[in-house]
Amino acid sequence: LDENERVANRNITVERLITAAQRILSPYTLDVKEVAWWSVYEIGQRLTEKYDDVPEDQTETRLPRVFIAGDACHTHSPKAGQGMNVSMRDGFNLGWKLASVLRGECDPAILHTYSAERQGVAKQLIDFDREFAQMFSAPPKVTEDDDGVDPAQFQQYFQQHGRFTAGTATRYAPGLLIGGATHQHLATGFLIGTRFHSAPVVRLADGKPMHLGHVVKADGRWRLFAFADDRTVDAEGSRLRALCDLLATDPGSPLSGYTSEGSDPDRIVDLRAVIQQGHQSLSIEDVPAILRPRKGRYGLVDYQKVFCPDLKVGPDIFDLRGIDRAEGAMVLVRPDQHVAQVLPLDGVDELAGFLGAFMISH
Repeated sequence: LDENERVANRNITVERLITAAQRILSPYTLDVKEVAWWSVYEIGQRLTEKYDDVPEDQTETRLPRVFIAGDACHTHSPKAGQGMNVSMRDGFNLGWKLASVLRGECDPAILHTYSAERQGVAKQLIDFDREFAQMFSAPPKVTEDDDGVDPAQFQQYFQQHGRFTAGTATRYAPGLLIGGATHQHLATGFLIGTRFHSAPVVRLADGKPMHLGHVVKADGRWRLFAFADDRTVDAEGSRLRALCDLLATDPGSPLSGYTSEGSDPDRIVDLRAVIQQGHQSLSIEDVPAILRPRKGRYGLVDYQKVFCPDLKVGPDIFDLRGIDRAEGAMVLVRPDQHVAQVLPLDGVDELAGFLGAFMISH
């Protein structure tokens, strides 16, 4: 459709649709006996100005009370299932933030980030969809002089945007819940702002192969993945052990500072570690106690906190995700599985400062 044109202006009839269907199915035939219902789908690429009820000039003085998601704020063609995929991501983004505020874990100011983060994603989607829809609607180019789309170009475009249509290419910009890239070089495969990119690992306690991204649940908790330096965790000078000792004993520890009394120690921030050695080289009893926390009603030990590279099914996770082997790294992951920050193993103060900007101490 042309700008400001509606499909009704084309005077499309059911006979025209039947003729189009017969042409598309040629050399096969289609004989229409009766039409019970018909319609013409009209592509409308639209984006709302805000996903909540607070004007831009009032974000410092008002909290949002009304939110919209999905087709209420972005409409586009049905290509690639983006209406459903992006709408579910809208809901996930808003859901964990609402839950954190309602449970008294985070400052209500984080609710402003919903509109800021998701509107940018929808803008990217509509820009992509506009070009994609034009390619779908244009006839294939047979010769150089033909108007239309070169099938090879169409295929290349589809492949280039494969991760976007799969919903894994979203990258949030730095803000209250996304840190800067100062230490990105320590973990180049975990781009800050993008979805946490899983990789094969082996659980230290029982040698079970698994994917690191599959060991966490969508339960509203933050995840802190500590990738060890090149010293074994039981050796003197281990950066990972020094980190664990500090997180366990410091009164201002970001792990305990936001957890209410009587709750599991990993109720707000769930610490996991990935060491460089194979799972047969170390006993679970040799890792710091904070990686073997007692939890639940009966104080049972959680043995599912430490992992090793899985060298049988592919590259070492440290190589696959660009982890600095000498220094190691902390990778902080939000409840919606987007990487919030990459920090050095001795960057506890930076971690505390980042979380302290929006979390409520107990």
